[in-house]
Amino acid sequence: MDELVDILDENGKLTGKTCLKSEAHRKGYFHPTIHVWFYTSDGKVLFQKRGANKDTFPGLWDVSVAGHIGAGEDVIEAAIREVEEEISLVIKPKDLEKIGCFKSVHEHSKVLVDKEFHHTFLCEMKIPLPKLIKQESEVDALELIDLTTFKFNVEHNQLAGFVPNDSGYYTKIIEEISQRL
Repeated sequence: MDELVDILDENGKLTGKTCLKSEAHRKGYFHPTIHVWFYTSDGKVLFQKRGANKDTFPGLWDVSVAGHIGAGEDVIEAAIREVEEEISLVIKPKDLEKIGCFKSVHEHSKVLVDKEFHHTFLCEMKIPLPKLIKQESEVDALELIDLTTFKFNVEHNQLAGFVPNDSGYYTKIIEEISQRL
């Protein structure tokens, strides 16, 4: 779905301009997104397998929930909306713990340059995996992966099948979740 997004400068600050998400990707404009990483009290992390029809990283394992922030939309409201849309889980603002905002640049092709600032949150998952309902148009599968397994894969650069995020980003996620277990 194409939606209006805010255009950011290279430091993540609002420029006061907006455009459609498709235009931001086509022209390589920075824009804001949310990432919500769900973890369980027994040390597992929820990953989603991106839909095969996605423009970017189809069929790869990715953050639990991710999405674009609409123009003028509050970051927390966007996170809550995306969680409900992608995995049918209703959460409250107090459930989200912001751990940072991370710059990301992926040039997929000459006409698809994804420049984003990921407002990144942690959220403890308190319901069993089978109770989640994935958004069929966006998500092919959901899986809980042991944090120690994911950490080993990151440390040994064994991330085939995962979205190629910077290893420093993945390391930060692992550290933040580890502190809460």
